[in-house]
Amino acid sequence: MSKSVISSDKAPAAIGTYSQAIKAGNTVYLSGQIPLDPQTMELVQGFEEQTVQVFENLKAVIEAAGGSFQDVVKLNIFLTDLSHFAKVNEVMGRYFQQPYPARAAIGVAALPRGALVEMDGILVID
Repeated sequence: MSKSVISSDKAPAAIGTYSQAIKAGNTVYLSGQIPLDPQTMELVQGFEEQTVQVFENLKAVIEAAGGSFQDVVKLNIFLTDLSHFAKVNEVMGRYFQQPYPARAAIGVAALPRGALVEMDGILVID
């Protein structure tokens, strides 16, 4: 099986020893995205704004892989405050339509750079 690196300059550059995504066969594994503005590499402020930025960052990488949000089969959402879950659902509805991907929402103590939300996922491209 072939393996290739997927990257986009429309998403934040990797800030560690990882790739934005890896494509293996027709499956793409998306690394976690936090709400960094890809131009400034600064964290955006406000929970809704952070959630939108994470989805925009994921979208850039997904598109670089030749896919769309409809190709996402699994989404993991990491939140430092689970009371924001309803807002995540609202924002997610702007990016996804049925059938929705499988999903997990996980409460965590902290995220890189003080982010309030991080997401990663898996997509399958036909």
